[in-house]
Amino acid sequence: MELLTKTLFLCLALALTNGGPVPAPDAPVDDVALPDRCAGIEFDAITPDEKGNTFFFKGSHLWMGFHGAVQLANESFKELDDLHHIGHVDAAFRMHNVENPDDHDHIYFFLDDKVFSYYNHSLEDGYPKDIQEDFPGVPSHLDAAVECPKGECMADSVLFFKGHDVHVYDITTKTVKTKTWPHLPVCTAALRWLEHYYCFHGHNFTRFNPVSGEVSGPYPKDARHYFMNCPNAGHGGHYEVRKCSNVKLSAITTDDAGKSYLFAGSMYMRLDTRHDGLHAFPITRSWKEMTSGVDAVFSYNDNMYLIKDDHIYIYKTAAHYTLIDGYPKTVKEELGIEGHVDAAFVCPGQDTVYIIQGRTMSDVNLAATPRVVGDRPVPLPMSDIDATLCNAEGIYLFAGAQYYHYETPMILGMSRMAPRPLPVTNAILGCED
Repeated sequence: MELLTKTLFLCLALALTNGGPVPAPDAPVDDVALPDRCAGIEFDAITPDEKGNTFFFKGSHLWMGFHGAVQLANESFKELDDLHHIGHVDAAFRMHNVENPDDHDHIYFFLDDKVFSYYNHSLEDGYPKDIQEDFPGVPSHLDAAVECPKGECMADSVLFFKGHDVHVYDITTKTVKTKTWPHLPVCTAALRWLEHYYCFHGHNFTRFNPVSGEVSGPYPKDARHYFMNCPNAGHGGHYEVRKCSNVKLSAITTDDAGKSYLFAGSMYMRLDTRHDGLHAFPITRSWKEMTSGVDAVFSYNDNMYLIKDDHIYIYKTAAHYTLIDGYPKTVKEELGIEGHVDAAFVCPGQDTVYIIQGRTMSDVNLAATPRVVGDRPVPLPMSDIDATLCNAEGIYLFAGAQYYHYETPMILGMSRMAPRPLPVTNAILGCED
């Protein structure tokens, strides 16, 4: 199933605090001459590639991802060394320019006064170039760079850092506006991560607003607690790859923007696109009222409906999960349904939410006010459903480490004999076989 990638459950057992990315275990570095990011080093540059792999650069070495082993940078981007012999990358970013597919998702590296453009780890023809040729008005010998899409910045932009100056490059007009943010530490690397912006300095990082440079919250924080797994550092000893035989979801949904949310216990995981991978957070990070987990969840008209016990909470997805005034309400008051809800789903483009309770399924018309419940619940050929999802490929009903698949709600409602349950496998949820 396209929605659920192979990385799905690798982060499930992790706890995350205060909004940083989920750590994963570093491979041991046996050679003492090699840089060890758990020793508290300062990164030269950080950037994701077009496949969502994040690269951390230090001198002539790099790490891929939050748990990758150290390796020579020229093993992945050989021309950086072969053509320039510079020793380290000054800055790097992944281009966000959907209107120009020739540039979109390319990685740009900056070394002294030169810029290199890569796609699929291959150097593009004509590179390296002078920085001014590709990015007029942007200075050389940069400290850091990060992309900033329209909506998060005023226009599709790149933020180039040099000292306390930030050069905001408008990708469309190719113009530069320079700001000075003396309150922000001098960034040696910068990273955009799930709509948040991080300035790395020393072995710390500070989250900032990409428009104003404002810093909110208790920063700086130690990068070793959030961007890597190090012994005796924060979450270092709590990583666990879930066995497929132990998988158990609480709820799952996909919103109108195509972002998927998987809930399990006190944690949820969010999958935006293949570019950003899957990441786990405490549920209260985004839905602060949901202090004891969720029983069911569904998405409808840019809102997310979370059900816990006999109450339903409705959040505006586009407004950073803001609870709508007047909620929570009882499930009876909002949906006309009584009793414990095991799972719920809405199919793409439809106005009906299907509510599963034990061995029955009810339908509720969400376009009607007050809500209209179907004539009577239909019996289901199975019970103990934990979570359900409806997408273009059909309906998936998860029951522990197994799932059932149906093409449509009608076929599910008409079935009198359950199909053979299929085991959750690495190919389905990325767990460990």
